[in-house]
Amino acid sequence: MNILTQTADGSNTLYNQTIGEHYHSSHGALQESRHVFLDAGLKFAIDQTTEKEISVLEVGFGTGLNFILSYAHCEAENIRLNYTGIEAFPLPQETIGQTNYEEYVPPKVWESFMAQYEATLTKKQILSPLCELEIAHTTLADFKTEALFDVLYFDAFSVQHQPEMWTNEMIAHACSFIKEGGVFVSYAITGNLKRAVKACGFKIEKLPGAPGKREMLRAVKESVVSY
Repeated sequence: MNILTQTADGSNTLYNQTIGEHYHSSHGALQESRHVFLDAGLKFAIDQTTEKEISVLEVGFGTGLNFILSYAHCEAENIRLNYTGIEAFPLPQETIGQTNYEEYVPPKVWESFMAQYEATLTKKQILSPLCELEIAHTTLADFKTEALFDVLYFDAFSVQHQPEMWTNEMIAHACSFIKEGGVFVSYAITGNLKRAVKACGFKIEKLPGAPGKREMLRAVKESVVSY
């Protein structure tokens, strides 16, 4: 069961009673999403390329907040966004509608997302001329694709509450979907996470964290590692 709660910056999140953790930081859901995934991830990756197209893979689609902020940014900058979210337990559309996240994006972004949310759980959907979304209704362990992505948002529940998502094997599996030169970002920055990502051929960077966290991790893939 999920309980709607307000975070310190006034934005809402959900508390997952089964996991025992919020979907976003209680110090500020909106602030965390913008700081970690939009600014340190998407915008950074866009700045590294001359292409007007970007592909994103998100581990832990959850409420869709990271997606709609990314969608809105790409629409504003005229950048084509190809977005895939992995979510083993998709939220009901009604629950997502209760978050009030429509306050943070243009109406056409929110309306197209909500109108096609359920369809994205079974097949990739065109939300606009610049945005395609697919939500893979599966676990990270079982996720497969031939595609490679420019950016990986690693937004699973914390290692304290969902340790199986943070093993070396799961990190390596996630990193295998990133292009050379691609970017891995996460709100977390444990010693084991840094070692696991570095072992996959990434250059590690510690950045200031979102409110409530001292640091976060960003890493850029320098080489392809075979397993």
